[in-house]
Amino acid sequence: MTTSAHGEDIQVGNGVESDFREFPSTQKEMSAEVDCDQHDHNMNKSGNSESEERASDCPQDAGTLKGPSAAGEDSFPTALSMRLSAVRGPDRLPDEGLQEVLRGKLRVLEADSGDVTALFSELSARLLSINSEEDLIFITFKTFEEIWKFSTYYTMGFLGQCMENLLMDQEFWLNSLEQDDPGIEVSVREETLSLMYKGILMQEGSFFGHCTTHQMFDSSTSGSDLYLEQGDIAMFEPPFLGSGWTVLSLVDGARGTKPKPALEPVDPFHQWFLKTCPESILVGSGKMAYDFPFQFAVGSCVATVEYDACGPDELSFDCGDVIHSVGLLVSCFQWFLGKHDSTGDVGLVKTCLVKPTQSLCESTETFLNKEEKLLFNMNDKHTKEETITLLNKTSKSDVGTVYKLDFIEHRDCQGGANQNGLYSVNASKQEELRSKIDLILSDLKGPSSLAEVAEPCQDDDTSEPAGGDEAPCFIVQPEEDSESPEGFLPLLTFLNCGDYRAEFSALYDHSLPFRDSLFSGHADDDELVTYLGVARETARKRRMFWAQSRVCFLLGKMCARMSKFSQARVYFEETLSVVRDLFTDTQLLVSVYTNLAVIYLMQKNTEKYFAVSERVAALVMAIPDYVCSTEKEPEVFKYILKKAILAHNIAAEARACFLLSKVYWKLGQSRTAAPFLERLQVLGEELPGTRSGTLSHCYLALGKLYGEKYLPHLAISTVRRASLQPSAGLAENLVGISLVLENAPRLFGVGKQGIPVPAQVAPYLSRALAFACAEEDRALCRALSLCLSQLFQKHCMLGRAIEHVRALVARGPGASLAEATDTLVYLAWLHVCNGEHRQALDVLDSLLASTPENCTSPQEGVVYNLRAIALQHSGDVRQAALSYQEAMDICEEFDSRHNWAIALANFGLLCLQAGARGLGESSLVQAVGFFSELTDEGHEGNFIAVLLELGRFYVQQGQPETGKLYYEWALLIAIKSNLSECQLKATRCLCHLYQAVCPDEAQCIIYNEHQLTLVRKTGDKGREGEILQAISQLYLSLGTERAYRSALDYTKRSLGIFIDLRRKEQEAYAWLQAGRIYHILQQNELVDLYIQVAQDSGLSTGDTHFILELLEVAGDVFFNGVWEREKAVSFYRDRAFPIAVKTSNARSQLRLSNKLAELLMQLKLYREALEFAQAALELSAGLGDRLNERVAFHRLATVYHCLGQYELAEHHFLKALALCPSPLQFDEEALYYVRVYQTLGDIIFYDLKDPHDAAGYYHLALAAAMDLGNKKSQLKLCTRLATIYHNFLVDRELSLFFYQRARAFATELNVRRINLSPDQNFHSTAHYKTGAP
Repeated sequence: MTTSAHGEDIQVGNGVESDFREFPSTQKEMSAEVDCDQHDHNMNKSGNSESEERASDCPQDAGTLKGPSAAGEDSFPTALSMRLSAVRGPDRLPDEGLQEVLRGKLRVLEADSGDVTALFSELSARLLSINSEEDLIFITFKTFEEIWKFSTYYTMGFLGQCMENLLMDQEFWLNSLEQDDPGIEVSVREETLSLMYKGILMQEGSFFGHCTTHQMFDSSTSGSDLYLEQGDIAMFEPPFLGSGWTVLSLVDGARGTKPKPALEPVDPFHQWFLKTCPESILVGSGKMAYDFPFQFAVGSCVATVEYDACGPDELSFDCGDVIHSVGLLVSCFQWFLGKHDSTGDVGLVKTCLVKPTQSLCESTETFLNKEEKLLFNMNDKHTKEETITLLNKTSKSDVGTVYKLDFIEHRDCQGGANQNGLYSVNASKQEELRSKIDLILSDLKGPSSLAEVAEPCQDDDTSEPAGGDEAPCFIVQPEEDSESPEGFLPLLTFLNCGDYRAEFSALYDHSLPFRDSLFSGHADDDELVTYLGVARETARKRRMFWAQSRVCFLLGKMCARMSKFSQARVYFEETLSVVRDLFTDTQLLVSVYTNLAVIYLMQKNTEKYFAVSERVAALVMAIPDYVCSTEKEPEVFKYILKKAILAHNIAAEARACFLLSKVYWKLGQSRTAAPFLERLQVLGEELPGTRSGTLSHCYLALGKLYGEKYLPHLAISTVRRASLQPSAGLAENLVGISLVLENAPRLFGVGKQGIPVPAQVAPYLSRALAFACAEEDRALCRALSLCLSQLFQKHCMLGRAIEHVRALVARGPGASLAEATDTLVYLAWLHVCNGEHRQALDVLDSLLASTPENCTSPQEGVVYNLRAIALQHSGDVRQAALSYQEAMDICEEFDSRHNWAIALANFGLLCLQAGARGLGESSLVQAVGFFSELTDEGHEGNFIAVLLELGRFYVQQGQPETGKLYYEWALLIAIKSNLSECQLKATRCLCHLYQAVCPDEAQCIIYNEHQLTLVRKTGDKGREGEILQAISQLYLSLGTERAYRSALDYTKRSLGIFIDLRRKEQEAYAWLQAGRIYHILQQNELVDLYIQVAQDSGLSTGDTHFILELLEVAGDVFFNGVWEREKAVSFYRDRAFPIAVKTSNARSQLRLSNKLAELLMQLKLYREALEFAQAALELSAGLGDRLNERVAFHRLATVYHCLGQYELAEHHFLKALALCPSPLQFDEEALYYVRVYQTLGDIIFYDLKDPHDAAGYYHLALAAAMDLGNKKSQLKLCTRLATIYHNFLVDRELSLFFYQRARAFATELNVRRINLSPDQNFHSTAHYKTGAP
């Protein structure tokens, strides 16, 4: 759980609160009594998730700006909850299985929220906390811009895709191809978001809002009051120090005040746009005094008055004339472009001078006919070529050139093969495929080659049509040579055209390409301006008005380039005044007006700026694909967007956003276009006439922008949204593939350590493949099929990988023999990995049969090597060895050391499998020698695999030092090559070596720490927790206080992971391990708490066998300790033993009985110990376990001995001895005889007072001691026998014999005195009574 940085306390968690988290990267903290108290609280709590969410989102005091008063700052919520729901199918129904997977991922993120924090930073939000149990994520915002961006992404549907990219595994995307469109839906409480937006605006001060009612404001700028109607947008400033609200009208800049205005903030996008608009654009332009019934119309209208044009750009008409709108008639603008019904003239018409006819209606299209709606080129031909190149580069495979090792991918994917099943194919289909392969190979060996096939394609690429007449080029003459007007006639003739021509686009373009494309011979811009000035004068004299107009326009552009804006304005105004007739070149007209508007704005002539901008608005609403004429053009379009916003004209706003996006894209400022493109998408989903093709393209354009801005989650989400549009075709999917592959390294860390192709690209590959197959584009089909197949192979879905390659073979595996061979070799390798060796041999045999005789190639060696692997796994060792030899001969012929080394390694493995260890070892060593001589890159993975295999061989042969050298060599190469997967394999081998083969705790800890670092990079939390537990156990075995504390630290970290993963069994053991370490550290106040939590976790599993095992291990904590051992009794007797009896678990009953008997004897509770000792005897006899039966007899004898029942003790000791194996196999068994017979002798001699029988037992003990060679025991026994024979049996000869023997042992053992007095001991005593160990 990540902690909240804000005032309100949001209860989230997974059963263990934040008190358990103390470690780096927000790991779990485990401390003192608070831990378990909090755990108990969480275990018992139950609540309503919906009420929790509402409580967090919507404080009861929350206010609103709407109404008579504004709410205070503290009444607004500061946290927003996001609910994540797993859904499936077209109806988006809940999926409980997927929801549980999602919940598990959220638990992991609670402990390590780095990735989700980065995601929400990309989404312009700030993470507060995660509640995995309720599937909630809590976020907050600091600025209204963050809310604007987040709400935009939410509206466009990006949040669900982003969460899928973050939470779902790679296999999810591959499985989703055959499932019913699974996914994640994100829902937020929009009213809470709105309240947060209002609260932040109140904190920031002034903001834009619209009036919710008609209202009057006290004027602060004039004598009359300010009147605002309902819906009017103005700038409001909250009260300060008791003052009222201040309002600024955007119509005329008038100000007013009011104590409690009724208002609502405008849309966040409008807020951002209006706040970023310069004041000169924002304020002014007056309010519309007319009420046109349509906002965004097409059709005809009727003039209501007579009007005489004031300029060539305007249209003259009489009252009642019918005027057709050209393009769109937008009511919020003063003008529209109209066409006179009777004369056919086209010009600007004032909107207020016409009224609609029955044919006038609202337009359902935001775009104009024949208008280019794409922001970037999506030429199908070039898109295909680029995608094929990218796929071939990304999924490049060396399967046709480099030999395959038998024990790398094959072993790794065996589980996958079993999981997915074998690729089912009947014999007839297999024979049909083989015939198809033979036919393909024979055709490709014929006269038609790749070069011949590609030749016409190359002609098609180079023989592009000319595409129209090229613009002429005019030489700029020196000033002294330019007096003759005849030299300007070609230029003026070219320019003196009333209508627009395609060649004129270079004249109007913002980058001024005409300086070099239309004119030549000038040294600088000044010479060109002089030349154009003379041309202007010549055109005026010759009354070539259109030529004069265009030359004036060029002069204006040149002056503006040189920052001579006043002079430029004069030229632009002359451009408009020169033309005598109607201004038929509308491209020139819009270019002139946009340049004039920019200059008026720069010169702060707002009145003319507004007037000219209104005309520009009318023209761009009618002219498709106008030419961008100035880099400041967006400043004009911002006015258009402002007018659309103030008029609440959604369609006009959408078109203005499109125009702004397009102009920014043309100007190379694509990042600046992003907000307007996002708004266009939001409005496009609302407008009924927006075409899905346009939406799809705009999503891809946004994807490109997000990629440039380093927002990979958003970039990939746009691809998903684009593909969901009904019109998305091949081009859209190919562009989507490129976007995913370009952003994958940022999102997944793809590179040498990652996957070459992310699984997120699979849906688009699949759709593109379907389109490519329909178009029969073989080259594209091949690239897509191989990429998909490699994806499935990487994730061990071999059946589906084979399916795609077989379909590719059926369509045609390649355009050349080399491509076809590579494809077929890859198919054979997939069959080998999937355990289908017969199918692989069929393909390989066909390849070999098609090979020309006496013409060897390197690819033939690849086939022989792969054929040998298939034969080896089919059990044909002899043929496999022959194929390996053929492969090695080809390597030797072509001096291919890399392949030669692989073939040698495979041959060595074959020999080891066949039992020829010497030959196998020498082959592997020779392969290592070849690998070590290689200098090129790409061989390291195979080299490391061979080194590890050779290391395993030496370890199995009992040469661990040699094996260690090969393991360490492999690890060093993996580190140098930055191959994390290989590092992980080598490190695991070294950990196993130092743990199981050559125990060395220090070395094992070092390599486990390195393994932990590597596993963290993979994101495998389960494996990370297991390694942490292993390191903890290693530190525990060191036996020092410092090591115990390190073990505790690692245990707590593993505990945090197991809690997040909901691995209850491992969690319970981790709690128990921590309690055990606290017991060792004598922190007894925590021991019982941790063990209790461990029991609770175990009980929550409901697994009786696991609970039984856990309770026994909990008892072992005290049983194996030094103090408080009596606490183990309650775990064994009162908790575990009844469960063992109830479940009829005889083994557990036996084990618990033995432990209880031993423990109760140590506690001197002999009567209670007797019960469990007898039970242990019955259980061991019933199980037929002779060793446990012997132990039970011995323990029962010891209990009777302690109870003073010496005859029964003797009886059971003899029973125990009778169960001993004969003959004796180990010294320990002889030592057992010595001790038991000596104990029997002591019982008989001291307790039963029978020296004669006691001497017999002592004799048997002495015989065993002599057989063992234990001189101390012999000394003790000889002394006892000498005492008995001297004092009781009165046998002087034997007494002297044993006395001399005892003196000899005493001298040898440096014992000074031997006591033979009969009163040395009065009775025997068991070691449980004396307290001896």
